[in-house]
Parts: sequence; C-alpha cells; structure tokens
Amino acid sequence: MSTSQKLAGKIALVTGGNSGIGLATAQRFIAEGAYVFITGRRQAELDAAVQQLGDSAFGVQSDVSNLADLDRLFTVIKEQKGRLDVVFANAGIAEFAPVEAVTEAQYDRQFDINVKGLFFTVQKALPLLTDGSAIVLMASIVGSKGFESNSVYSATKAAIRSLARTLTSDLKARRIRVNAVSPGPIETPGLNSVLDSPEQVAAFKAQMVTTVPLGRIGDADEIAKAVVFLASDDSSFVTGVELFVDGGMAQV
Repeated sequence: MSTSQKLAGKIALVTGGNSGIGLATAQRFIAEGAYVFITGRRQAELDAAVQQLGDSAFGVQSDVSNLADLDRLFTVIKEQKGRLDVVFANAGIAEFAPVEAVTEAQYDRQFDINVKGLFFTVQKALPLLTDGSAIVLMASIVGSKGFESNSVYSATKAAIRSLARTLTSDLKARRIRVNAVSPGPIETPGLNSVLDSPEQVAAFKAQMVTTVPLGRIGDADEIAKAVVFLASDDSSFVTGVELFVDGGMAQV
C-alpha cells in the first residue's frame, strides 16, 4: 500500500480496532511501518481482525469503559513492547433517541465508553508514551452540528473536542501532540446498524448525501489516511486541532 513508511518502527494502539474506521486505520498504520495493538469488546471479531492484519498486529480483548480492562491492556503492551508512540483513541458507540425518550442507561453507556473510556485510555497510556509522541482522539461532526435525536451522542463528541485542547496543554512539556479527527458520514458497519432495516439505512444515507458538498458518503480508509497524517511527523507542528474529514458537511 505504501512505500513511505511514515510510521516506521513505531508502536501504536488503536482502541476499537476490530472493525470500521479502527480496523482501516490499523491497516494503514501497519502499511506505514508500525506495529499495532488493537482492542475490541468481542473476542471473535477481534481474532478475525488480527488474522486479517497479520504479524504486525496483536489483539487484546478490552472494554475501554472498564478501567481494569485498560490496566490489563497496558500491562500487555508494556510486557510485549515496553512503550507506545501513537495512540488512536477510537472506540465509541452511538445511540439515537429524541431527548424525551433518552434513558439513563443510554446516557451512561455513551458517556462511559465515548468520554470516560477515551479519557482513561489516554491517562493510562501516558507512562508508556514516549516524549514527542502522538495522540489522536475520535470526535465527530456531530459535536459541531445540531442533528435531531443526537443529543447525548453529540455531547460526548463535543467533550472529546474539548479534551483535545486541554490535553494539549497538559502534555505540552512532553511535546506530546493531541489532535481530534472528526468524520462526517462514513461507510462502516456502525453506520449500517443505526436503523432497523436495510431500506431505512438506504433512505438515511440518501438523505445524508444531499447535505455533503462532495456528494457522497466517505470511506473508512479516507479517515485512516487523515489519522496517519496526525500520527506522523507530517503533522509535527499540529496540535490541539480538530481535523474535519467530512466532505464539507460541517463546513458550509
């Protein structure tokens, strides 16, 4: 895929790396010369992803909202490689409901995984992260747009955008760069599972395309390439930013 090897010799972690954008990014990282640890909650999907990725990947079953799971993850990374150079805190979920229908369980699930899980992934990675390393946080255009039935999910992503700024300030003495990537609509298993029937999903996608200036839904690899940019020395003077990869959807 690549001859540039922008991540040659780097050790990377991709949470939620067993499908969708996480898996596509793990593939890109490996193509660019990195060794990648991936996590996922479901062992069977994780095993299949590792088999697909090959010898430069290792899977650790882990739920980012469970701090004991995170401790176990970083123990494995420390024992196997001793350090980290890149963290892509990608694991997240989305549940959609009108504000009057949101349950406490839905609220807790989304904040526990998307915000608490992401925050403690970064915190617990810090002892392993080298000075001058890169952290990429998975945000979304929903943190900037007011879509219907998106209240809790959007709030989690707005929190992540804020964390890119504050963590940049907290970690500047170690020259650790922290950036957020914000996808628009992307063709992933997650997108295809948001509604009850294939017909509903097709209608949902068709409606979304009408709001994207580039006139289409994005591909997971297009996000992966942006994450490689933020993870590599190509972005050596970039920190604290939110990089939109959305076909212009949140820009016009």
